Amino acid sequence: MCWMCNDKSELIGSPQRRQFLKTAGVFGAALATGGVSALSSATAQEPPIPKNDIGGDEALKRLVEGNKRYTNGDITPADFSSTRAALAGGQNPFAAILGCSDSRVAPELAFDTGRGDLFVVRVAGNVVTQEGIASLEYCVEVLGTELIMVLGHDKCGAVKAAISSVQSGNQFPGHIQNLVELLKPPVQKGLAEKGNVLVNAIKANVEWGVQGLQQASPILDKRFKAGTLKIVGGIYDLDSGAVKLVG
Repeated sequence: MCWMCNDKSELIGSPQRRQFLKTAGVFGAALATGGVSALSSATAQEPPIPKNDIGGDEALKRLVEGNKRYTNGDITPADFSSTRAALAGGQNPFAAILGCSDSRVAPELAFDTGRGDLFVVRVAGNVVTQEGIASLEYCVEVLGTELIMVLGHDKCGAVKAAISSVQSGNQFPGHIQNLVELLKPPVQKGLAEKGNVLVNAIKANVEWGVQGLQQASPILDKRFKAGTLKIVGGIYDLDSGAVKLVG
């Protein structure tokens, strides 16, 4: 069972989380009854970037190809003038990224994409939070994006901190410990496996994130089961810039 769905989880079991799910239900109902019809209608009639109107498989292929260009140093020249006017009136990103806040990992660069191509949610440790789920639900349900990638990276400081906390029992100051608590389950999985603990925990954290997005969000789960949403994981290599798919 996914740790995100444990009844003891602060994210799932808390009053705040229950209120969030209630709000998400209202949000979904509003979408179904035309509560955001103006935005949805405009997006459906004329996508700001027509080439971004693609399915999950094609979107993943595009990310992979973009990352190859990035690692080869064959970056596409940026031309903001061609999309400036269209993007001023809306957006239709072809993929959403839940990534780490680490300044060395920039999804827009790593996948050689332009303005309006990616809907990026960033938080230290690329953990799944209420706010992150809400942002991705909006991207999928309103903007029509059919691919979400949970993007971790090697040498992740947040995961290192969680490993240290689990092994030593030390508590971090401020809200940092709250983040560490979200990372503990995949860290414990990494500790139980053979090999490098940090490498194992980073991979496990991405896998937990992929499962958590589906299982913690009825909106995303419905899309996933209907085949209109693909959720994948990836790990960015700081040395090479390459993204390796996980799972």
